[in-house]
Amino acid sequence: MKPSFPRLLAPEILDELREDDPRAIRSRQDLGRINYVMGAAGILARALTADAVAPKRIIEFGAGDGSLMLRLAKQLAPRWPGVHIVLLDRQHCITQHTRDAFARAGWTLQVRQADVADWASGAAGDQFDQFDQFDIALANLFIHHFNDDQIIRLFNAISVRTDRFVACEPRRAQLPLFASRLVGLLGANAVTRSDAVASVKAGFHGTELSSLWPANPSWRLTEGRAGLFSHVFTASRCRS
Repeated sequence: MKPSFPRLLAPEILDELREDDPRAIRSRQDLGRINYVMGAAGILARALTADAVAPKRIIEFGAGDGSLMLRLAKQLAPRWPGVHIVLLDRQHCITQHTRDAFARAGWTLQVRQADVADWASGAAGDQFDQFDQFDIALANLFIHHFNDDQIIRLFNAISVRTDRFVACEPRRAQLPLFASRLVGLLGANAVTRSDAVASVKAGFHGTELSSLWPANPSWRLTEGRAGLFSHVFTASRCRS
């Protein structure tokens, strides 16, 4: 079934705020609560562990304050010990408390401040080797910020630098759109209330992300609804 409204991409306020702006700090806290309500950690954990092979290196795009990845680390560390995680974001929002929590979970952490487009093109300076490889790349509420051409370029880069990609995005449908207009009930500020609606309108449905992944038989793609509000896309390299 097709969504009842077309995809609409619009700027989100949080993306334009400095990381130390009080409105941005509050909005990132709001996102933590929204991720909890959406069950993002559980959705991602199930998608990640569908492949039984334990990874050594993971990169998260648009990692924000790292809180979601930290929840995943705490869940997955018993079966995935000693993972090296790279958190990539245009802003530097990772606190020492978060760094220490990753260390207690037994995962090593690198924080890289760069635009994902620079990562994809190899223009991120000395922060990355252009051919640096990861077992898993993941993104949560991030891919919907980009238009189709930008997603294609990002997917092309991911497909040559990782063996598995998982994205959890807003589901573009009437129920998530209705719910996005109620995030104020969670105590969300004006930034989050505006961005939540914009996120759903820019979200995904059906096999829209699969259609943007490089056409290659060596990849297995899955895509669809997860829970009430989320849309999940996974790409896994087939093993010979």
